[in-house]
Amino acid sequence: MDIVLVIISIMLIVLTLLQGGKSNGASGAITGGSKMNIFARTKERGSERVVSIMTLAMGILFFIVTLLVKYF
Repeated sequence: MDIVLVIISIMLIVLTLLQGGKSNGASGAITGGSKMNIFARTKERGSERVVSIMTLAMGILFFIVTLLVKYF
């Protein structure tokens, strides 16, 4: 079960790194540069949406597998 957790962790890291930037970066959020609104919704299209959904699914799967490893 630990190997499954490691594989899911690696896949989650890769999917997170594949996601495109939706803003100018974290420094813009802190300094408020370039009229950036961190609460604005941005629509994802095409491959960005697929990667985002896969990342969400891997995060949920990671959470469930972690609980299973802990309690079983």
